Amino acid sequence: MDLTPAKVCYVLARCADYLGMTLFLGGLFFLALLWPRGGSVAKARGVLITGWLLGFLGTLAGIGLQGAWTAQRPPSAMFDWQVLSQALDVQFGRIWFAKALLWLLGGVVLADLLQRGERAAVSLAWRIGAAAVAIGLLRTTGLTGHTSESATPLLTQLADFVHLAGICAWIGGLAMLLFGVLARRDPGELARVVPRYSKLAMITMLLIVAGGTVLAVPLIGSVDRLFTTGYGRLLLTKLALLVVVLIAAQASRAWVSRRLDFAVVLRGDAVTVRPFLVSVAAETSLVLMVLLAASFLVTANPGR
Repeated sequence: MDLTPAKVCYVLARCADYLGMTLFLGGLFFLALLWPRGGSVAKARGVLITGWLLGFLGTLAGIGLQGAWTAQRPPSAMFDWQVLSQALDVQFGRIWFAKALLWLLGGVVLADLLQRGERAAVSLAWRIGAAAVAIGLLRTTGLTGHTSESATPLLTQLADFVHLAGICAWIGGLAMLLFGVLARRDPGELARVVPRYSKLAMITMLLIVAGGTVLAVPLIGSVDRLFTTGYGRLLLTKLALLVVVLIAAQASRAWVSRRLDFAVVLRGDAVTVRPFLVSVAAETSLVLMVLLAASFLVTANPGR
């Protein structure tokens, strides 16, 4: 794999963009459907602010770094106006410029939440705005992946949208659960939010696997290419990491089914909740490695 400094920085920018999108969109989804009260909680707001900053800055950096990589220039060339102009003249640059504008609209949605808190999270207008931004960000992200090269673009683009939406709901939900709900250990919130997220996580995992399968099969073509191409080996690495995450997720689900009621009765006792907290933290940490592998995949050539 050709890992020039510009490409490494570009991959890291895409990783920041992916992480930001999952935290921001997944956090919005979590607040709108599972925990509107979190709109007034400082740590929950912090997850959204972090996600927005990572996504917006990662997108801006990605435009310049992709231009520097294509021009075989060092990463510092991302600030060269000629490199930026060339990047914005191609389809990737135009799509990511539109994505940067969508991040600015996302900032408006975030500002409203920061101002009105829970009242914004339960309002129809805010939810419609958040949904519009989410659809736009998911779609523009998919347009710069390998789906545009598919022989069945409609199917693969739909699968990519479902795959990305599932990832955002899962990872953003994990972050909200870890830094928001579990940090507060409020018995009422534990009783209401945790079981609902556990069910949501199962659904999102099915969506992620189904969408990922539809995307991977035409790109790989045959089983032997999983082992003989760099793209295939990257995919295997991502799948191996995903299996480890699923094992951690199973431990979390086991705690929910066996210990959640006990934790609620003890009013969020720290010792009782700690095993679940550790499991969710491990799951969240492993997911960061999955996102890094995904960032390398999206910049790799499926044929090599």
